[in-house]
Amino acid sequence: MSQGYKRDHTRTAGVLGCLVVALAVGLATLGASVAEAGPVRTVLVMGDSLSAAYGLAPEEGWVALTAERMAKETPGWRVVNASVSGETTAGGAARIERELARNQPAVVVIALGGNDGLRGLSLKQTRTHLEKMVSAAKASGARVLLVGMRMPPNLGKAYTEGFAANYRAVAEAHKVSLLPFLLEPIAMDRASFQADNIHPVAAVQPKLRDHVWPALAPLLK
Repeated sequence: MSQGYKRDHTRTAGVLGCLVVALAVGLATLGASVAEAGPVRTVLVMGDSLSAAYGLAPEEGWVALTAERMAKETPGWRVVNASVSGETTAGGAARIERELARNQPAVVVIALGGNDGLRGLSLKQTRTHLEKMVSAAKASGARVLLVGMRMPPNLGKAYTEGFAANYRAVAEAHKVSLLPFLLEPIAMDRASFQADNIHPVAAVQPKLRDHVWPALAPLLK
């Protein structure tokens, strides 16, 4: 082996050694940064088709738009959208324990009840199911945002008023945050809805995101 080869080999080994040391230092620094940032916390959304972006691309819905806003304004949080089109409060109550165990959320958004109202289901049963979900979420250590819905007047004054009152009563009884009506910013604008006159179009989803945000943001602190 020539002396020149030995010198080149030694120089190469030295360079590789420096790279290894630099890589180790970089990984250690990255690890420290991740540790300082802490684990990512989860917002779990339990909703129906209004939250599942029915008739839209998933990324167009208010939940996905909220996740984008969170990434910018409250890093360290993620959103899991466990909303199911057609879901009633009974379905949500049946699923809540499983979703809590799977996702271990720090915040739970419960946006169910609309399908109960459209089917004229018992107000007492709806309240019972909402209370079950809220209680389960609180028992897991999560903070809760209850998102309400309103029913059209053709269902009768007693039912529509009782339906809205359910959300207030549950929020007060369990001391959780309440957004009384998800669709409030757009409810009176027919052009904001798809042909079924139930599900909002993509163009108004940012309005729903911005409507929910003031109620959700304090729970992320």
